[in-house]
Amino acid sequence: METAKNMVADKGREIMTVPVGTTLFATLEKMNQKKVGAILVTRDERIIGIWTERDLMQDVIQEGFELKSALIEDYMTTDLRSAPHTDTVFNLMDKFLGLRIRHLLIEEDGNIIGLVSGGDVMKCVIHEKDADLKQLKSMVSWDYYEDWKWKPKNQ
Repeated sequence: METAKNMVADKGREIMTVPVGTTLFATLEKMNQKKVGAILVTRDERIIGIWTERDLMQDVIQEGFELKSALIEDYMTTDLRSAPHTDTVFNLMDKFLGLRIRHLLIEEDGNIIGLVSGGDVMKCVIHEKDADLKQLKSMVSWDYYEDWKWKPKNQ
């Protein structure tokens, strides 16, 4: 069964971050360039927050919101959730559903090794179920039934 560490390794991407003091406009440019929907915010190389495309949706309707001058630290989410690198995809799925969140930091030995989204977990679950179905199909064969030569007694 896949673990959080495997998922992070399979993604093969560096963790996208911006430092405090970055404008939301510059942050969006980086997110768009890297094709990510969430970015982590750092202070002195330490992760202190996250900002997502969903946050942008909520931020833009606030009175006085100015994308080009707004600073990331004024709009980021600081209640970060994490999971151990040993969590299985089903443990992760349970956390996403139970906590009603979309992103989890993955930790190993006290260090953040990656960020996974609910979509990453869903993709992994689908791949695992597909592999399970292929294995089951290989175990079941119609040959037995097709070669079965049973005939009624009256013939």
